[in-house]
Amino acid sequence: MSALVAVTAPHRPVDGRDRVALNSAYVQALLGAGLVPVIVPPLLEPAQASIVLDAVRGLVLTGGEDVVPSRFGAAPHPALGRTDARRDAVEVALIAAAQERRMPVLAICRGIQILNVAFGGTLYQDLPTERPGPIDHKDEESRHPLAVEPGTLLARTIGEHPTPVNSRHHQAVRDVAPGLRVSARAPDGVIEGVEPATAAAPWLLAVQWHPEDDVEEALFRGFAKAVE
Repeated sequence: MSALVAVTAPHRPVDGRDRVALNSAYVQALLGAGLVPVIVPPLLEPAQASIVLDAVRGLVLTGGEDVVPSRFGAAPHPALGRTDARRDAVEVALIAAAQERRMPVLAICRGIQILNVAFGGTLYQDLPTERPGPIDHKDEESRHPLAVEPGTLLARTIGEHPTPVNSRHHQAVRDVAPGLRVSARAPDGVIEGVEPATAAAPWLLAVQWHPEDDVEEALFRGFAKAVE
């Protein structure tokens, strides 16, 4: 039987209505890996969200809003985008509950950011102003190479020399949280992947790019194998 996995989603107005709206690319990528996604609405109370994990075998943290800066001890930057404090609270609770259950976690884009914050790390709130460089990470049409650290879980999952990845974010990991290590960087040094610092930790991969848009099968297959 296909394993159920919990998938977070943003809460925002769409076509004049208040909606919980998850991009279908996530659903298709997970279905393609033999998994059945169960959407976790960010309107739940944190304690309710963690109960969801009793019915599933993995957790996927998806893209969306900026993380509320107060969660990592920072004042709001002028270029801060839309935030959702309620979603932040739900996802931090889900991350803690997943760790307690030693449940596999796959974190994507905003996912790597909220994960790093939940573990005690910090973020660049706006790369163009706080960490200017040669790559425009907000350019949705651009791609850049990925330097994957040899011997990491990420390297074993997608290979040490993956194809160039997409880039559409203005925030990124700044200080890596205790218990995590960098597994990939963009050519300008921006962190593109983190994972547990020790092999004894539960399976966890967090990436800054959007593998679901490229139908990057290796990453989703690796996650599927971990939840078997």
